[in-house]
Amino acid sequence: MENIRGSISILTNSAVLIYLMKGVAFTLVVSVTAVVFGLVIGSVLAMLRNYCNHGLTRILKWVATAYIEIFRNTPLLLWIFVCMVFCPCPGFLDRKMFGLSSAEVKLLFKTVVALVLFTSSVIAEIVRGGLNSVAHGQFEAGRSQGFHTVQIMWHIVLPQAYNNIIPTLLSQVITTVKDSSYLANVATIELMARTKKLLSSAYRYNGLNTVNVSDVFVLFGFACLIYFIINFTLSCVVRSIKGRRAKRARLAQLALNGQAVNTVNS
Repeated sequence: MENIRGSISILTNSAVLIYLMKGVAFTLVVSVTAVVFGLVIGSVLAMLRNYCNHGLTRILKWVATAYIEIFRNTPLLLWIFVCMVFCPCPGFLDRKMFGLSSAEVKLLFKTVVALVLFTSSVIAEIVRGGLNSVAHGQFEAGRSQGFHTVQIMWHIVLPQAYNNIIPTLLSQVITTVKDSSYLANVATIELMARTKKLLSSAYRYNGLNTVNVSDVFVLFGFACLIYFIINFTLSCVVRSIKGRRAKRARLAQLALNGQAVNTVNS
């Protein structure tokens, strides 16, 4: 019991909690950055793969297809290590930022690049599914209004595609938040890396002058709880969106059935 009390007392230390909360903040920043850039890159890849079917544009389709299939079908951890070794870092990042040393900033940049590359390939297929859900007649309707292809994509097709993939995209956000824990393997500063680093020095805070098994359960259990809260919240948002869409679909179907009955009676 003394060991357990000592382990729990680690989380009552304000400095420890602040340290871990900074890790949560960096986890969210890394995840959001990966999703935002992944959505932009993935949308371009999805359009290239879907619509570049004629002439020389097929080369772009082959490039997009190769990119998507290579990154989707290889482990994220592999690309983290590849980017750690080969990815150049811009010179303006070679300085202290966000309370991190210059080395940690460069490390963070390289790991974020790896996460963006991997996430964009997954989001590309999600967006492609959304594009395929938009009726081809929307293109014809756009052309009849004098829109060129870019305007049709920007004003008509993409808004509908994004609206159709919101639940799936939020599910990918959940996956990205969990995947950010892979960055702990290269000693970055997100939640899991900070938890591991804190565990190695737990003897300073538990009052027992040694690291105990209970420290592992308490610290990693706390990290598990944080991940659960973040992802469960996102899951509730996904379920709420799906529920509202199902309700709207049922109401629309009832309205159509009512119109059909009125037409028959008349």
